[in-house]
Amino acid sequence: MESGNPLLDDYVLSLAGAERPRVCFLPSASGDADHYIVRFYRAFSAHRCEASHISLFRREQGPQDLRRHLLSQDLIYVGGGSVISLLGVWQAHGIDVVLREAWERGTVLCGLSAGSLCWFEQAVTSFHGAPQQVKGLGLLPFSNCVHYEPGSSRRLSYHDFIRDGMRSGYAAEDGAALHFVDTELNRVVASRPSARGYRLDAVGERVVEMRIATTFLGDSAAAPLLPLPEAMSTALPA
Repeated sequence: MESGNPLLDDYVLSLAGAERPRVCFLPSASGDADHYIVRFYRAFSAHRCEASHISLFRREQGPQDLRRHLLSQDLIYVGGGSVISLLGVWQAHGIDVVLREAWERGTVLCGLSAGSLCWFEQAVTSFHGAPQQVKGLGLLPFSNCVHYEPGSSRRLSYHDFIRDGMRSGYAAEDGAALHFVDTELNRVVASRPSARGYRLDAVGERVVEMRIATTFLGDSAAAPLLPLPEAMSTALPA
C-alpha cells in the first residue's frame, strides 16, 4: 500500500497461486475509511485480481454472508490503523473465528501495521498513545512489532516488554515483510533497499536482537527467494 511502489502487493499476489486471485480487503482498523478502500481498489485493480472488501461499520456495503465470502478468497488483506479496535470489532462479528478457519484451509493472510500485528500471540501498538502490549489472534505463537525504526519509542518499548516477559518475536522496519509458512518464518522481503526484519529473544536480563537477511524485491539481480537456512531456525527457545 505504498503509493507508487507495488512490490509488496505484487509479492503477496504471487503467493495466492491463481492467475486472477480473489482478494478481500478488511479495512476494520481504520473504521472502514473510504479513502483507504479507494486506495485498495487502485492497488488491486481488476486486471490483476478479483477484488472485494468487507465493511463492518457500514453493513449496506459488501457481501451479506461474511463467512462464506471470506472462505472463498485466495488472499485476505488487512489494512492498518488501530489493532485494538480491529480485534474488538472482529470478535463482535465473529471474524476472528472465520479468519482462523481460513488460515487452517490455506488462505494467504497478510496486512500492514495493524494488519501484521493481529496475527500474532502478542504485539506492540502505539496507535492510542504510548506503546502498549496487546493480545492478537494467536495464529503465530510469537510477538510482533511494526514500524521498528531506529530510535523509535516502539523499538525501545519492544525491548523492554521482551525483557519483562513478553514472548520472543519478530520486528519489521517500514517496507519489510515477514513471510510465514504455517508458524515458521520462511523469509523476509522488502520494498525498500534498506528495510530489514529482526528476531528478538530474551537471554537472561538481556534482549538479543538478530537482523535477518532480507531480500529487496526491486533488485533484479537478487538471488532466488529461498527459505531461511536451517541455522536460522525460528523455533521458540526451550
